[in-house]
Amino acid sequence: MTEKLLQYIWNYKVFKHFDFKDIEGNSVEILHFGKWNKDAGPDFLDAKIKINGLLLAGNIELHVRSSDWIFHNHSQDPNYQNIILHVVFQHDIEVSELTEKSVPALELKSHIDENMVWKYEKLIDGNQFIPCENIFDKDKIPLHFHERNILKKLDEKAMELEQSLARYKNNFEAVLFHSFAYSFGLKVNAAIFRQMAESIDYSIVNKIRQNPFQLEALLFGISGWLDHPEDDQMKVWKREFEFIKVKFKIPDIKLYPKFLRLRPPNFPTIRLSQLANLYFQHQNLFSKIMNVQNADQIYEVFKPIQASEYWDSHFNFGTVSKLQPKTLSKDFIDLIILNTVLPLKYVYHRYHNVEISEEILELYRNIAAEKNGIIENWKKMGLSITNALETQSLIYHYKNSCEEKNCLSCSIGFKLLKES
Repeated sequence: MTEKLLQYIWNYKVFKHFDFKDIEGNSVEILHFGKWNKDAGPDFLDAKIKINGLLLAGNIELHVRSSDWIFHNHSQDPNYQNIILHVVFQHDIEVSELTEKSVPALELKSHIDENMVWKYEKLIDGNQFIPCENIFDKDKIPLHFHERNILKKLDEKAMELEQSLARYKNNFEAVLFHSFAYSFGLKVNAAIFRQMAESIDYSIVNKIRQNPFQLEALLFGISGWLDHPEDDQMKVWKREFEFIKVKFKIPDIKLYPKFLRLRPPNFPTIRLSQLANLYFQHQNLFSKIMNVQNADQIYEVFKPIQASEYWDSHFNFGTVSKLQPKTLSKDFIDLIILNTVLPLKYVYHRYHNVEISEEILELYRNIAAEKNGIIENWKKMGLSITNALETQSLIYHYKNSCEEKNCLSCSIGFKLLKES
């Protein structure tokens, strides 16, 4: 038994029976179990109980053992002066201070299903893919589980984006550019690409986007790749970059993207060229993204995007490779939509007080299911996974609940623990 589990049981009233009696044998009627307080102070606030015909209102403190009151130094803490009931799993000693104040002690050991305690201990001690792997039942997944997870994830992402918007004076187009840069960088270069994008005043990007070579040159120059040209095309980019630096008074910034452990199609050279092409192809990119109504319209924005002609025969500077246009794959477009387009679309409409939740959820449903190790493990648990709404939900749930072993905050865990 842990104090966290005890609080959980009290909050959700998961008892075998409710004929509570204090350690003196007096009947205790819980009129209101109180509000679960997860900050400092008593565990449950504003509770109401009735004992010996006397109605009491105040706070309730829970401990695994009565002696924890002493070990936790509550006696000297003024926050614990209005305690009306001391609830414990096991009553091991009399707490004289509480006895003198006539605060009753309630032992819960006989009221709690031992099977639940056993299950919980197995969950938090296990090393499986998910803590409840051995007792998992896909039929215990609540209705609208995935929808709630996605909206929770979007709300968290919205907080990050709103901070960026505040920093850039509600310039949605600039924040979109930063977000696209982050997505194009993938895991290895995401932070570097975003830092690169944020180091450039977006007004400069907007002015040079009509010339794809200039925008490409700007990104390559900041990456530190143009200092020593290896062919004629690099010399053109270097000249353009030096012109832009002088014209727009761009400081001497050098950020060095990584190539290590990346497949050639994901090399930063290719991804930065594709990012430049995206902004060249769509001069009104932000409004297009915000106005799309369905997944097909979003795909139409990204299908024509490809790296510039030089990269048809290169993956890196100066080294010729087999001729192959570097377009965006369907999986990569899906990644961009999930990580950038939908979160910012959600924030933009929320900013303008437009309800778009259902439309966003429908877009998730119309994007293919992702393929990765986490999803494969969920499939092994017997789940049938068909779209990105489900994959994004399950990845989010795994990282925020399963990986952290937050079984008591999990709606699936709640059902599994509650069952005998």
